[in-house]
Order: sequence, then C-alpha cells, then structure tokens
Amino acid sequence: MQDFVAIKGVDIELYDFMIGERKRQREGIELIPSENYVSSAVLEAMGSILTNKYSEGYPGKRYYGGQEYIDRVENLARQRAKELFGAEHVNVQPYSGSPANIAVMFGLLSYGDTIMGMRLDQGGHLTHGLGVNFSGKSYNVVSYGVRRDNGRIDMDEVRQIALQHRPKLVISGATAYPRLFDFEAFKTIADEVGAIAMADISHISGLVVAGVHPSPLPFTDVVTTTTHKTLRGPRSAIIMCKEQYAKDIDRAVFPGLQGGPHDHTTAAKAIAFKEAMKPEFKDYARQIVANAKALADELLACGFDLVSGGTDNHLVLVDLTHKGVIGKDAETALDKAGLTVNKNSVPYDTRSPFSPSGIRLGTPAATTRGMKEPEMRRVARWIERAISHPSDDARLAAIHDEVREMCAGFPVPGIG
Repeated sequence: MQDFVAIKGVDIELYDFMIGERKRQREGIELIPSENYVSSAVLEAMGSILTNKYSEGYPGKRYYGGQEYIDRVENLARQRAKELFGAEHVNVQPYSGSPANIAVMFGLLSYGDTIMGMRLDQGGHLTHGLGVNFSGKSYNVVSYGVRRDNGRIDMDEVRQIALQHRPKLVISGATAYPRLFDFEAFKTIADEVGAIAMADISHISGLVVAGVHPSPLPFTDVVTTTTHKTLRGPRSAIIMCKEQYAKDIDRAVFPGLQGGPHDHTTAAKAIAFKEAMKPEFKDYARQIVANAKALADELLACGFDLVSGGTDNHLVLVDLTHKGVIGKDAETALDKAGLTVNKNSVPYDTRSPFSPSGIRLGTPAATTRGMKEPEMRRVARWIERAISHPSDDARLAAIHDEVREMCAGFPVPGIG
C-alpha cells in the first residue's frame, strides 16, 4: 500500500489530497470505461529512478549519453508489444493516445488531406476529426456514425461515404461504442478507395490481446492504442504499423512531435505487456465482458434505455431521456453514491455535449478488483435507486454506505 511518507514530509497539502483520493478509490466503484487500476509493479516503475533520465532519439541512436540500460528497457517494451499484438513494428514512445493519433496523421498525411472517422457525438474520439481538434483543423474531415434505429455502424453507409469522398485515411475505433468493430470490413473499404487503414483500439486493446474482441492486426496498416483502460498499464500509448510505415511513424513521433520519451513510463509499459501475456489476463478480459453484459441486462430490467440495446465489450452507454434526468445530474448524484461514471452524449442527442442526455459506464476497473456478475447486478440497482431521486442527498449517502461495505471485500491493487 502506498503511504506517501516522503510526500508527507515535503508537502502536507498535497499529501492530504492524495490520501483523500486513495480513500475515494477504495470506497467507491470506478465505472468510467477508460479507467482501471494498475498493478503494484506498474506503480513502482512509474515512480522509479528512470524518471531521472533523458533519452531523445531511439535505441542505438540517442542524443544523450548514459543509455545502456534505457535502450534495453525500450527494446524490451517494443519486443513484448510486437509479440503481444502480433505487430510488425511498434513505437512505444508516444506520451498518450491523442499524441499517438496525431503522430499517425502528421507522419503519413499532408495538411488538407481528407480523413474519415467516427463522429464524436456518435461514439468517436476528438482526434478522429473533431473540428476544434488538431485533426479537424489540419485535415478535411468526413464522418460516419451509427444507425438511428439500432445504434450500430452501417458498413454499407461507411463504404458509400468513402467512395464519395475518397479519404486518404480511414479510421476505425471509438470511445463510446458498445459493439464489436468489423476491422476487416474497414480495411476492405480503405483498400477500395486507396486509403491507409488506421484502427484506434485504445478502449478495447486488452480485450483484443485476450481474444474476446476481433483484432485489427495484422491486416490493418496502422494501429494505435493507449496502454491503460482494458490493457491495465500506465497512462500512455503505442503505435503499431506495417513495416512500410515504420520510418515515417518513428520520424513523426521523434523529432516531429515529441522530445525525450518518458523512460519510467516505457518501463511500466513493458511490465503491463508481460502481465497481459499471462493466462490469467485472458480470464480477466473475459470477465470484463461478462460483467458488462450483466450490468447491461440488469439496467434493462430496471427500465433503462441502452444505446444499441446492450453491449459486446466493456462499456454500456445509457440514454436517460425517458428517465427524466440529464447526464450531468446523474453523474453528480452517482458520485455522491460512490459510483463514478461520466456524462456522455448519445447518438442523435438533442442536448449539448456539456449537458448531454446519457452516461457512459464500464467494467474494467471493477473487474480488476474481483467483482463479478452478482456485484454488477447490484451496481445496476444502485444506479436505478440513485437516479430515481438524484437530489435526495440522504438517499445517496445511504447508497454510498452500501457501496463502501461491498468495496471492503474487494481490495484495490496497489492501494489495498
């Protein structure tokens, strides 16, 4: 367990904040699908002496001396990622998911080229072409979404859009899509229009390596992923690609967009990749999906409307329109009840992204703690109770007491 003794001796104010956050994580349930708990080994690497080193460049071609062990760390992370995902080439230096996506575009496209990705308000990511993002400001963007009647991607429509606009880059992947991606179909469409196929599997990479979600490798040209979320590593990212794109990708990351990599984070990635190779990780990933399905089924039984009617992966997107509560108020109420979610737009939402109609739920973190289907069904009933009376602080506090009691039986890795 982290006691923050050194921090306490230097900065009591920050120490108090960290103790408070530790208590919050212990006594509540993290249901944001992009959040998870890392192992004690990953935590140790993140706070290690490797943070002292500067290492611009790549193994064997650095701009600073003293790289004997840093080169070994980076090469180890690269090799493990290649083995884990079945990738031809891997760059482990991107600081996070957004910089990784930007590096792909910066390295492989010219400004003004046409890109195609999923609309943010229908499940996509900022870096898939949102107008205020680098991707939207630097490239011509055409977007696809989901069907209004079933909340699913229509691949015939995706093909029609691609044929009409002839993008140079076709992006598959999402942050709020609860169904499986047909990566092969996206690759076929990209090939038909002469585009590079890119898959952003940041949310599902842990499910991919465990075989519970189809993989975009080896056929997709470029694949990006964060290394946290379902992969349960540090807050960072990697880029995987076919060998023909390796030099352009590496140049885009460094020196194109970044300086020295964060070597302590690279070490933490190497650990996370090794952990994901263990047989028990497959069991963990399968349980993530089983938990999400149990959560979805119980929410449906409680009268909630779910986008696409359920889930195939780790997340559930809830439309609260018929519950008479907006996503922002639901998020606040559930926070008070010890259930951490995020407000989220739903497809064809009539409300603002800052005050949307839905909430997004996920099971990676709860599954890491050892929670299974019975706990997920209980969580769904707590959500129903809280959202039915979102302004009743006494009721919400009573729910939090129940949540706290259940959480005591499911320690958090690295926290206890």
